[in-house]
Amino acid sequence: MRRVKRVIDDRTGSALPASTVCVLCGRIIPQHARASRHHLVPKLRGGARGDAPMLHQVCHAAIHARFSEAELARYFSDPVALRDDPDLRRFIAWVSRKPDDFHAPTRRSRHKKGPHRGRGA
Repeated sequence: MRRVKRVIDDRTGSALPASTVCVLCGRIIPQHARASRHHLVPKLRGGARGDAPMLHQVCHAAIHARFSEAELARYFSDPVALRDDPDLRRFIAWVSRKPDDFHAPTRRSRHKKGPHRGRGA
């Protein structure tokens, strides 16, 4: 299986438009910031050709740290449902006080179910 680079910025030749807004936190995504597309229905669950809006990388990581692919497909297939989740609401309140190009490592939630597929797993 081929790994696809998801970070899009002006250094790779595919710069983001100046007015790109993160669909989770509502902040502007600067051209130099880490960003990625989030498939509202996970590709593993049939969403490969579906809508994939842009998110800050830290916002995208927060979503996948909290929810399994099955939970995303079943309950969180639109941005409004994601923003209504209490844990993500707290994250959005926290990240909204950060600069638009803010990035930090994201820890996997203790409440997330399923096997860990990170490094070394």
